[in-house]
Order: sequence, then structure tokens, then C-alpha cells
Amino acid sequence: MTPIGIAGSGRVAQALGRLLARRGEPVAAVASRTSAHAAAAAAFIGCAAVPMEELPNRAARILIAVRDDSVEHVAGQLAAAGMRAGAALHTCGAHGPEILAPLAAAGVSSAVFHPLQTIATPEQGVGALPGSAFAISGDPDAVEWAVAICGLLGGTPLRVAPGRMPLYHAAAVLASNYVTALLDAAVILMVSAGIDRNTALGALGPLVRASIENSLALGPEKALTGPIERGDLETVRRHLGGLGAVPRSVGELYRFAGLHAVGLARRRGLPEAKAREIEALLREGR
Repeated sequence: MTPIGIAGSGRVAQALGRLLARRGEPVAAVASRTSAHAAAAAAFIGCAAVPMEELPNRAARILIAVRDDSVEHVAGQLAAAGMRAGAALHTCGAHGPEILAPLAAAGVSSAVFHPLQTIATPEQGVGALPGSAFAISGDPDAVEWAVAICGLLGGTPLRVAPGRMPLYHAAAVLASNYVTALLDAAVILMVSAGIDRNTALGALGPLVRASIENSLALGPEKALTGPIERGDLETVRRHLGGLGAVPRSVGELYRFAGLHAVGLARRRGLPEAKAREIEALLREGR
């Protein structure tokens, strides 16, 4: 029952802190850039708020949940404050344990513990994180702690190969942030077709949900439907012809997503000659 400290006061820090505390883990303190942010996070988690330099005196296990561009700076602060043992985890998905180099050099076991989940608010995160997957990579003792947290949350540990965190994180961005971007592009097209934005969102909802559920249940290859899967060149041409009236980014999303969909269609049996025709049409853009 070694005390735990939380470095950070954002959505991930608050959600993980409260979940650990609820599951009986000894969350002792939280620290942040400002005392006001630390106090707000401490109230949500149910622990003390302390300055960053005080955190190593309160806890031998520290979870660093700050912005990606602040992780290394916070690791340096903790090392300078005297952290010389124990374990540290960071929740940044784009970096491996090497970003905690100042702590590793001081003798702290270091690892990544990245939740594969979208967290819009601390409250939503408390509900969404249990049962999620968590990317884990790093030193044995820190990894053991990360796996233990994953078990407490009923999650799935994902052992990411050394040096491959950027690829893992790009996958997470595609599956979350870019799905949101694609939905926004679809709404823009609907609005351009004369449909109210809120009506468009409501109408697209069942389609999006069914597409995601089919892809997860059957796999993307078997779930693919639509004109590219059918080899319907003329429908794709008509789509491209109408895209000049919308922002360029929407047209580019359509074309490049379409090029990837051709690969899926090939695996489903789309004849090679038809696949090449569609590819040429999408690359040309008209």
C-alpha cells in the first residue's frame, strides 16, 4: 500500500485519481502547475493538494498525467525535488518511457500507462475508463504497477513494443479523433445538401453506430458496404463532382478514405481492373 501521488490536474488525472481512490488505493496527494488547479483536482479525487516539489515526499509511486509537451518537464521537477526510487508512470500515448529520462537517471522505475479511451470530462472518464485497454511499456517494476492498475479497472493491458508508441498512438487518433472529424465532414455535406445541422447529426447517428458495430463484430473487411465495395465507378464520380462546393478538407477526406476503402474492397474480391479505375478516379479528384 505504498502511497500514490498524481502529477497533473486535468481530466485524465482526475478520473484516474478518483478511480484509484475508490478502489482502495492510497492516493495521498495531487500537484499541478497552479495551487487552484491542484485544489480543484484534490477535491474531485479526495486527497491533499501539494506543490509539485512536495509530491516525492508524499508518495513513492507517481502517476504523471499532464499535457504531452509537459511530461519531460514534470519528470525533471520530480527528480530535482529528490525522487530517487519507487515508480513513475506517464499517460502520454505518443511517447515511450524514455520521456521520463530524468527520473530513470535518478533510479526511478519508469513506464507508460496510456488509456485507450476518449475523456471529455473527469466525470465521463470515471465511467469510461473501467474496462478500457491501456498501453503499457517500460521498466519491470513500473510495468508491474501499470498492469496492477489495469487489473483494478478491469481493463486490457496492451504491451507496446519498444519504440513503437507513435504507431500505437496514431492508431488511437484514427479510431477516435479522426472518426469525429469524418462525422463533422459528413455533417458539412448534409448541410450543403440543404439539411439542418442538428437534423443531419440525428439522421447520421444510426448509420454511424451500425457501421462501427458491424466493423467491430465482423472486422472492417466484411463490414464494408457502399459504392466502392460494389465497384460503382459512376456513383463515385458523381460524388467527386459535387465536392467542389464544400471545403477542400472535406473533399480530401473523401478521396483518401476512399483510396483506403479500395484496399478493403480488393480483399473482399473487387476485380483488380475495377479497383484500379476507382483508384485513378479518386487520385484525379474528378
